[in-house]
Amino acid sequence: MATLRTTSRLFTAARPVFRAQQLRGLATIADTVTGAQPKDQTGTVNDPTKDAKIKTFQIYRWNPDEPASKPRMQSYSLDLNKTGPMMLDALIRIKNEVDPTLTFRRSCREGICGSCAMNIDGVNTLACLCRIPTDTTKESKIYPLPHTYVVKDIVPDLTQFYKQYKSIKPYLQKTTPAPDGKEYRQSKEDRKKLDGLYECILCACCSTSCPSYWWNSEEYLGPAVLLQSYRWIADSRDEKKEERKAALDNSMSVYRCHTILNCSRTCPKGLNPGLAVAEIKKELALH
Repeated sequence: MATLRTTSRLFTAARPVFRAQQLRGLATIADTVTGAQPKDQTGTVNDPTKDAKIKTFQIYRWNPDEPASKPRMQSYSLDLNKTGPMMLDALIRIKNEVDPTLTFRRSCREGICGSCAMNIDGVNTLACLCRIPTDTTKESKIYPLPHTYVVKDIVPDLTQFYKQYKSIKPYLQKTTPAPDGKEYRQSKEDRKKLDGLYECILCACCSTSCPSYWWNSEEYLGPAVLLQSYRWIADSRDEKKEERKAALDNSMSVYRCHTILNCSRTCPKGLNPGLAVAEIKKELALH
């Protein structure tokens, strides 16, 4: 699959906010002094092996408890012979052995929860699914998801993203009771229509790669939320299809998609949000 390449200017909009205490899932250590930063800008794990493969990681750092300080890139070096194969393995090792103040989100470590979404070497992806490049002559650069407010270091503020997700009412809406009072059945053919939709893990990689979402994330729902919208429109069991389509039938919710398709290129689950948006447009045209 093609990768999405970004440039450093994408991160100029990564504006800091003071919400660290409000967001869950931060990879922090309780006994760390708040705001403490290592004196040396470069951290290296001690005792490398004899045939060490030293890899340097440049990581975006910003501390909300130091409002006068500017965001910066900090270097860390690891011996790949002693590090797991994924970028998340490197981040966890840096935090555990080099710099406990480094802050990031992570949970499942297997591409299911979406917590560790970040921009790695210019690509929005999940750190737990992204392999560490073995070329030790090149540094790997890690940033928060582009064009998001930053809570701390590589932790993005996804408040607006989840607010938009909530707005589409992402659940089955029924007025007719189930025939047997237990479950709502559907045919195998109708169930198959949901493939490629229900697998979305809401990591926000696609939405934060979308230029239209960068332009106006307050009104444009973005590819992730629109894919979720279509997931319920396409569900044969839902009885609020017309209401769902009517809520999207305006100039901003869906029609700001210009089929750039960064979303489909960068999805770490291999989904196609661009196609889902196109299907919504087709439904509205026939509405």
